Amino acid sequence: MTSSYDPLDERPPGDRIAKLLARAGVASRREVERMIADGRIALHGKIVETPATFLESLRGITVDGKPVGKAEPTRLFAFHKPTGLLTAEFDPKGRPTIYDALKNALPKDAGRVMPIGRLDYNTEGLLLLTNDGGLKRRMELPSSGIPRTYRARAFGEIAQEQLESLIEGITIDGIRYGRIDANMERRTGRNQWIEMTITEGKNREIRKVLEHFGLEVSRLMRTAYGPFELADLPRGQAVEIRKGDLGRFVSTLKKSPSK
Repeated sequence: MTSSYDPLDERPPGDRIAKLLARAGVASRREVERMIADGRIALHGKIVETPATFLESLRGITVDGKPVGKAEPTRLFAFHKPTGLLTAEFDPKGRPTIYDALKNALPKDAGRVMPIGRLDYNTEGLLLLTNDGGLKRRMELPSSGIPRTYRARAFGEIAQEQLESLIEGITIDGIRYGRIDANMERRTGRNQWIEMTITEGKNREIRKVLEHFGLEVSRLMRTAYGPFELADLPRGQAVEIRKGDLGRFVSTLKKSPSK
């Protein structure tokens, strides 16, 4: 059963197609909407023209001409991303991506997975991946308030008092960065390791904040995302989060409104 949503009518039964396809691990909701705009999704052979299409199941749906299977149970993997990899499926410049490394790092039955958030090309550390587009979106939303912890090696001069001032947030070049819990770990001469925990995850946030204080960041590593930690996971390797740990975490997430 399918229908298009008219705001003057009552909501049709079922869920938006993007939500169902995200649950099935096809892509995130936003990516699905782009796929619809590109004419890549069809229902019983007819191109789906609007994301405001409600369905009770994915029966008859194809993506690029291939039938979509039923949604698999949600899975979550922790990957130790090395530097020198793009968090993307493809790079027009031919640079290596995380998927080149994941071919050998993930179990054979992992299926299609999507990164939760991004790590820059020169940033290493914990990258979470899931087959559930809905979970991906909920974990990426700034409103989720999920803490993300990084360790930065930086060259220059900074005092602990300056780092502590970040707990109130900071505005740089007109951009407001929220609460940052920052502490000096250790210092050797003008080199120091700084641990920083953020909840917004704006583009290059850690680097921009430290550069604002005149520091030169030579290494940046994410060590935790919510309750999930990098720990001693070897570089370039991945491990699946236990279902019990994943279930407990999901139960704490705020539900975002349906689109």
